[in-house]
Amino acid sequence: MSICMKRSSARGVAVMVLAMVVALAGSGSLAARRGPSAQEGYDDHQYMMDQLGIKQLRPGASGQSTFDEATANPYKDTMPDVLTMKDGTKVTRAAQWPKRRAEILEDFEREVYGRIPANVPKVTWEVTETTDGNSAGIPTVARTLVGHVDNSAYPDVTVDIQASFTVPAAPKEPVPMMLEFSFFGFGGGRGGFARRGGFGGTGGPSWTEQAISHGWGYGFINANSIQPDSGGMSLRQGVIGLANKGEPRKPDQWGALRAWGWGVSRLIDYFEVDADVKVDPRNVGIEGVSRYGKAALVTAAFDERVAVAFVASSGEGGAKLHRHIFGEAVENLTGSGEYHWMAGNSLKYGAADPCMTAADLPVDSHELIALCAPRPCFISYGVPPGDPDWVDAPGSFMAGVLASPVYELLGKKGFGTSGNYLTDPMPPVGTLMGGELAWRQHEGGHTSGPNWPTFFEWVGRYIKAPPLPASAAAPTAEPAPAPPSIRPMARRDRNSQIAHEQLLEKAKKGRIDIYFEGDSIMRRWGALDYPELLANWKENFFGWNAADFAWGGDTVQNILWRLENGELDDVHPKIIVLQAGTNNIGSRPPRGEDDPRIAEVTAGIKAILDVFKTKAPEATIIITGIFPRNDNRRDPTAVIPLIDKINENLAQLADGKKIRYININDKLADETGKLYEGMTMDNLHLDVKGCQVWADALKPIFTELLGPPAQEDHAPPPTGDPSAVNRPAAAN
Repeated sequence: MSICMKRSSARGVAVMVLAMVVALAGSGSLAARRGPSAQEGYDDHQYMMDQLGIKQLRPGASGQSTFDEATANPYKDTMPDVLTMKDGTKVTRAAQWPKRRAEILEDFEREVYGRIPANVPKVTWEVTETTDGNSAGIPTVARTLVGHVDNSAYPDVTVDIQASFTVPAAPKEPVPMMLEFSFFGFGGGRGGFARRGGFGGTGGPSWTEQAISHGWGYGFINANSIQPDSGGMSLRQGVIGLANKGEPRKPDQWGALRAWGWGVSRLIDYFEVDADVKVDPRNVGIEGVSRYGKAALVTAAFDERVAVAFVASSGEGGAKLHRHIFGEAVENLTGSGEYHWMAGNSLKYGAADPCMTAADLPVDSHELIALCAPRPCFISYGVPPGDPDWVDAPGSFMAGVLASPVYELLGKKGFGTSGNYLTDPMPPVGTLMGGELAWRQHEGGHTSGPNWPTFFEWVGRYIKAPPLPASAAAPTAEPAPAPPSIRPMARRDRNSQIAHEQLLEKAKKGRIDIYFEGDSIMRRWGALDYPELLANWKENFFGWNAADFAWGGDTVQNILWRLENGELDDVHPKIIVLQAGTNNIGSRPPRGEDDPRIAEVTAGIKAILDVFKTKAPEATIIITGIFPRNDNRRDPTAVIPLIDKINENLAQLADGKKIRYININDKLADETGKLYEGMTMDNLHLDVKGCQVWADALKPIFTELLGPPAQEDHAPPPTGDPSAVNRPAAAN
């Protein structure tokens, strides 16, 4: 039993002692208020403990012993009632809720997430780039932004918020917008990179494609550009450090979660004043996974302008009940690694001396969820082991049960259970439960990917997007448009930018005889992060000096940009293998025989061939027909007619000599386009068996043009997905 499991009057004494310490710290000398100067060896975490009079913290939970529901509710008798005022008055009418909401908000600000100082400088937004694009056949406009935070009062700290957003081109009226917190850049993080929407976050259209197809816009905001995701001296940088002019925080001041939410609020400010961007500021939602799931919930709870929250795998500090002792616990967030997410005062509840626990918190996470009411809130989890027990999906379901009465008080629908959080059963995996407050546990891991299709179907009940322009909506009987003018398009997410830099360095190493180019289907074959596929690559191509230059998620426009920006310069390959276009197609069924994606992909491949011929005139080019994809859940072979038509066009681009064309689809799938068992890992990307079919078609051509493979190979070593290397190890 924990040394802090004791309840009774000792709890009240500890609270009073700590309150006195904080009060004394706040009324001390000027030197005490300013805190220590920046110096080598400065321990910000210890300094916060000193301000609070904490002599010792409890170690965070670990091990299987924390995953026992039989011992998970020792503090159930201390669970605060969301609909009882501090003076004991019961909240029975909607008119009483604002007062109760203010009480809850004050407790969360003071004790858990921190207050935003009144002197936070203003933000001036600058549009640095506007780009016309296309998402699965729908024209789009993307804008890249930088939010310059005024640092005239403290020039030593500079904060430039990085953000981007994309909307359908020429909408009839402003569109709703889903924003996503990112790790590395505009689309990073476990929640980012425009993930595919199917099982485990792979396969199917990306969430950004789904947003556009539903008439929504999508955007990314780089959390680290607002406030670094680390403690120590980083808390004297970012917007927290800027507001404090480089001095340490006070115990009740904001942590990173609130700072990240503050950045989202400033972006909503921008949407409110600039009508030209065609974003409806009344219908801006926020989504995040893991630590960004916490941030998404905190953002929506504190800023009532946020129209909807998509809270994925948020764990402790997010939707999980603090008092549900299962997996990650309060004391896991009070150590030196993650304390920066919260207010300094939150350290008190992980203290061993003086003794305090989650039971001493004046609030719990069901009340944080309730602060979102009556606005829609979608709580998302995966299943173990991919989404580990550590994040405590049951504890978050319990929090939703406890928050539901507030939604019902305000005339909305909660989970719809009996209301007993200790006994109400979780629904089967894959079941959407609730109304404006909703729950769904998908079959994937630590990602929101598989829940995006359900999210857009659910949110459409409450937030209506304007119809897409006629040119992007239903098919018409008009003749096929002329092939589009294909323009190179850069990827704006930081992960893709890092990958481009790595591929540039790879190209400079030279000694490449076979140059592979394409999207994720090809990238995975020769990448470090798919060792089984890489082994197959080496088994088939070692000795031919083959190098993989593909990148995941690329459209033909993105590939064209990479080629025109150095990735093929001075490489001089003898053979180039190209397979591209599936990301332009997506999984949506064709809109008639003249679907614009046919012309787009055909023109894009032709433009890529032109670059090949200019930059590598001696190379023989091998076009591989686009493979079948079965990732449309309603109709697995829906896009096969579209793929067949594009492949017919690609075959016409070949001359049989310098430009060859191969199509292996009859070996990957049956005559209807249904992929054979074992050919793919997710109904889109090839598995080892499918890669071997591809290799068997390529090797005779390689042998014809280069002779048999040598005993040595001089191609540059393979690269991988930068995010797989740079991603922080912590699950949350």
